[in-house]
Amino acid sequence: MRRVIPIGAGAAALLLAAGCGELGLEKKVLVIGIDGVRPDVLAELETPNIDALVADGCFSATVQTKAQTISGPAWSSMLIGAWPEKHRVINNDLTPNNYAEYPDFLTRLELVRPRLTTIAVIDWPPLGTPESGGPLISDSVDVKLNFDGETNGYEEADAQSVAAMVRYLANQDPDAAFVYIGNPDVAAHDHGGRSEEYYSAIRTADAQVGRLIQAMQGRPTYEEENWLVLMSTDHGHKDEGGHGGQSPEEVTVFYLASGPSACKGAAEAQANIADVAVTAMTHLGVRIDPDWDLDGQVTGLSR
Repeated sequence: MRRVIPIGAGAAALLLAAGCGELGLEKKVLVIGIDGVRPDVLAELETPNIDALVADGCFSATVQTKAQTISGPAWSSMLIGAWPEKHRVINNDLTPNNYAEYPDFLTRLELVRPRLTTIAVIDWPPLGTPESGGPLISDSVDVKLNFDGETNGYEEADAQSVAAMVRYLANQDPDAAFVYIGNPDVAAHDHGGRSEEYYSAIRTADAQVGRLIQAMQGRPTYEEENWLVLMSTDHGHKDEGGHGGQSPEEVTVFYLASGPSACKGAAEAQANIADVAVTAMTHLGVRIDPDWDLDGQVTGLSR
């Protein structure tokens, strides 16, 4: 992520013309979750597609996550907007959980704005299937496509997931979308958080981000839409691989909000993964009801 890729003149003019919240633009959100990415490693690599989003948005590489550095509680916090004390997930077996009271943001949107079209494409089974106490993302979501990284390997399953979301973005009309990319985490577990295999997996994830953004921007209605892209990760990794502790390499994550409605520059100091769900819903015009008792804050949106 050494180079920041400038927005082309045509794209910049389009963003200027669109403005934040201009009447007539339909607000939409794409949340991209990449598992197990260390921000310090990300900063050292050539990741032109993520760099382009950073250049057009609000970014922090120094977020200190408040969830355990384990996928189950961290993804729950990110997609719900509340910490483990409320959703009750403390490990990768998602039981017991309190998803009935604290649903994922796509399910929350279905409850309060059922006219919105929601989609999730995922390949870590507990996120979308009953495996290990799931699903975190409920069957109330309009479209939920589950691929199996545990059985087929995450390199293959990520490719399938991204291809499915690319097709959906190009040919359908989602309002809120979430896609999960898991192979960087597996590469770090298998080879270490300072390995060439880990670096390669992050570069591949960046290329997949590029395909997602290209599909989004290639929509025939794109100029009539105001897309917010949110991206984060659940935890980092130790140099030797592995996570679950409280070392700086494990607890430091990143937060990115990008698009016409995003602030430009550094994210607020208090940014955290629980902000993803709250920011996504707020961008779509959903008022965060105090009775929902969420912990996340709106981060990276122009006010």
